[in-house]
Amino acid sequence: MTSPPDLDLLNITKRFGSHRAVDDVTFSVAPGEFFSILGPSGCGKTTLMRMIAGFEDPTSGDIRIRDKSMIGVPANRRPVNMVFQSLALFPMMSVGENIAYGLTCRGVARAEAEKRANRMLERVGLKGFGDRRVTALSGGQRQRVAIARCLVLEPTLVLLDEPLGALDLKLREHMKIELKQLQATFNTTFAYITHDQSEALVMSDRIAVMNQGRFEQVGSPRELYHNPATPFVASFVGETNRWQGEIASTAGGTVALRLPSGATIMGEGAASQKSALAFVRPEAIALSQDQAALGTLPNRFEGRVAAVLFDGANSSLLVETPGFDEPVRAVLPQAGPLAGIAVGAPIHLGWASQATKVFAA
Repeated sequence: MTSPPDLDLLNITKRFGSHRAVDDVTFSVAPGEFFSILGPSGCGKTTLMRMIAGFEDPTSGDIRIRDKSMIGVPANRRPVNMVFQSLALFPMMSVGENIAYGLTCRGVARAEAEKRANRMLERVGLKGFGDRRVTALSGGQRQRVAIARCLVLEPTLVLLDEPLGALDLKLREHMKIELKQLQATFNTTFAYITHDQSEALVMSDRIAVMNQGRFEQVGSPRELYHNPATPFVASFVGETNRWQGEIASTAGGTVALRLPSGATIMGEGAASQKSALAFVRPEAIALSQDQAALGTLPNRFEGRVAAVLFDGANSSLLVETPGFDEPVRAVLPQAGPLAGIAVGAPIHLGWASQATKVFAA
């Protein structure tokens, strides 16, 4: 018999006056899944998370955890724990006391609570830290304490509200990997909200991209990145080149899009209107100082290097190309003849029609 989802939202809507912060959202999260809700500020993701946690009531719809409705169930009675961006650790308590706090509130004997807290510290890689003050810990260590405080209560679901937002870049990159490993170790269901696409892509089994209170697309990181369903998903998830033009012709699923500045690009899509948008990932663009090396790629153009954006492994070129209003962005190889290319140098660029995703404007 198939287990019910750990989390099941059915037609959830939340209104504040005439404004729909969350608009008829339905989705399920399977046991042990790392599910992320990704979207810009103001899209409704925090409101959605607060309803799951029990801090807000939906205007309509149902929230079910392991097939039990949570409507009317107060936050402290739900099998859910939440990690906030601020972490909300108690500075007057030791690390061990912070982790054991929820257990003692539930009536667990002090000795047993301490034993379970110490066992949890060992599992999150902080063995021997129980007597330390939380103010003496690094940012990454405090993150692990906050997660341990949730996991020690053995919740069905852990909610994470942008918990990495206050960390510096290097620590944030480290904690993305650590969070994913912790989730896999405990096999606990995580629901994570963020506006940072990198966090969602690295950690998630599935991602819901949210915009203006609705889910635009739900899928694996690879699906969202390579096969966006809407222009919003194409532009919000990952770096991309974006152009608007008019459909010049269609044949066998291939679309010819003519840009206002004169260039015509070949792509794939189901644009049903004359006006359309096209998106191409920078890494899909081949670069060469020899046009013949681009072979039979249907999109081939010649331009000049406008800028070299050095960022280690993710360095890129901006190429001024006749027929395009803005420079085309392409990934710069870190080795080979293009590694030392200078601004102003001539260059050829090309890409396959499958790399161009076309949508109705």
